[in-house]
Amino acid sequence: MPLYSYKAVSAAGESQEATMEGGSPAAVAERLQSMGLIPIRVVEVAAPSGASGSGLNFFGKKKVTQADVGVFTQELATLLKAGLPLDRCLEILIGLSANESVRDLMLQLREEVRGGASLSKAMEAHKGVFNRFYLNMIRAGEAGGALDVVLQRLTEFMERSRELRDTVKSALIYPAILVGVAVLSVAILLMWVVPQFSQMFEESGKALPLPTQIVIAAGDTVRLYWWAMALAAIGIYSWFSRQMRVPASRYRWDRRFLSLPLVGDLIAKLEVARFSRTLGTLIGNGVSLLTALAIVKETLSNTVMSEGLGNVASQLREGKGLGKPLMDTGLFPKLAVHLVLVGEETGKLQDMLIRIADIYDREVHTTVKRLLALMEPVLILGLGLVIGGIIMSILVAILSVNDLAM
Repeated sequence: MPLYSYKAVSAAGESQEATMEGGSPAAVAERLQSMGLIPIRVVEVAAPSGASGSGLNFFGKKKVTQADVGVFTQELATLLKAGLPLDRCLEILIGLSANESVRDLMLQLREEVRGGASLSKAMEAHKGVFNRFYLNMIRAGEAGGALDVVLQRLTEFMERSRELRDTVKSALIYPAILVGVAVLSVAILLMWVVPQFSQMFEESGKALPLPTQIVIAAGDTVRLYWWAMALAAIGIYSWFSRQMRVPASRYRWDRRFLSLPLVGDLIAKLEVARFSRTLGTLIGNGVSLLTALAIVKETLSNTVMSEGLGNVASQLREGKGLGKPLMDTGLFPKLAVHLVLVGEETGKLQDMLIRIADIYDREVHTTVKRLLALMEPVLILGLGLVIGGIIMSILVAILSVNDLAM
């Protein structure tokens, strides 16, 4: 049976860390409960735990990452569900934390909570760690007396968001490697291989075929002006970064991205999945629709769709509902809008929004696979054509020189 590492707390509040064999995490958690322990975290030893990683700043000090926030949220939800008071939960988590920055953060939260502040109020002083969505969810949980339930929903939300983000990042790794290999291979050919033959061609004193002349000229350009090309690449990157920081120019670029074939469709699906899950989670925990829309507007990365939501909120204030204004923007997929309309008509908007998020999460996975299926052969074929063209130009020149010599 697989081996699991666990963290648990006894009824007296003492923390324990050890390993245990079990058929599944749920089986280990059930066994711990039968032993009178409250399971906080159960992770398979052989499996990497992305939630426990912490980033480093330039000085090597660990900082609080969103992965740390996810672990903290899950552990706090588990302890609250077990019936422990909030300050006691924070005290236990301080003892469990291996990250100094996380421990310092929880120490501050505990002191403020013991001083009479609510958890959401204590977290407001750390907006760099807890975003507006997180804070509003905590407020809603406190107002409804269901903080443990809200924290569990936050954990699920953060996990699904992380999975979606990791899917896109993982999909980009292989194409990035292919592009890197292609650039490196062509650079080696042009900077070191082609010059070896160009010296031989010069000694022959014969006119070379046009393709060979082009390849030799390209090799000379890369070898002599590689630094200028590097500076140009850095300049283009800096210019684009500045463009994306200026609201007007970013808006134009975001509109161009949405109009791109395949890529624009993927961006729209990503944004719809994020919009639906965030909005559904917020209104499901008692946040008003208008407030939830204002929060969701800030979570969207595409400014065109974000502005569209601003117009939707304006029409919502006028009593026009959510579905019809979404349809009028022309930015959101028709299936998503129709499902929102159905949710409004049946009074199950929250459930429908979560269903829309699930649908478009799957659509993103499918679209990414399709893009990869198209991108991989194109990149491989392009690399083969470029390298083959360089080699063929050299071979043609060698053959022509040999024919003239004979």
